[in-house]
Amino acid sequence: MTAATSPALTRRHALRLAPAAALLLAATLGGCALVNTFHAEVASFGAWAAERKPGTYRFERLPSQATQPEMQQSLEDAAAQALARAGFAPAAEGSEPDVLVQIGAKVSRQVRSPWDDPLWGRLTIGTRMGGQYPRLGWGVVAPWGAVEYEREVALLIRDRKSGEALYETRARSNGGTVGGTSVLQGMFLASLAEFPKVQNEPHNVAVTLP
Repeated sequence: MTAATSPALTRRHALRLAPAAALLLAATLGGCALVNTFHAEVASFGAWAAERKPGTYRFERLPSQATQPEMQQSLEDAAAQALARAGFAPAAEGSEPDVLVQIGAKVSRQVRSPWDDPLWGRLTIGTRMGGQYPRLGWGVVAPWGAVEYEREVALLIRDRKSGEALYETRARSNGGTVGGTSVLQGMFLASLAEFPKVQNEPHNVAVTLP
């Protein structure tokens, strides 16, 4: 015969579960927030006039970019969201834009060694080799030949009439993959997040992905 559960026991059990449930919910919500946030190192240059408002634009392709229309179109689609968030709008078909926009992107693949940075992993004098990986002080194990990708996008805004360069911005991020559409979107969003403010020194910018 099964004994009835005591109301007091039920209350105590519920109280024990409540903090765990709250932590699980917080972790879930926090995970969602992390997924939608992108960080990049940004530097910007130029002298955008304070009284000038963002207007219409058209992308301008260099001859080398015109040879890869599909790839360039994917870059332009990613940059278009950042331009829209900064207040720009694509020029209507057949009309002259206020500004011309040139964009570019590059990815560099690098193989990292744990010895690149003498402070990496808090390396101690007791370093020893063992098995497949170098074993560092305090129990830290690092894989040899870790691949890292350095991703960079650049965006230049020119006045259509005069050809004057008005605003230039670059964003850079590192990761274990080349990065897909969301990475491109995040980098262009970060590059224009502070427009029209100019800050030459590279600094971290966090943006929310669409």
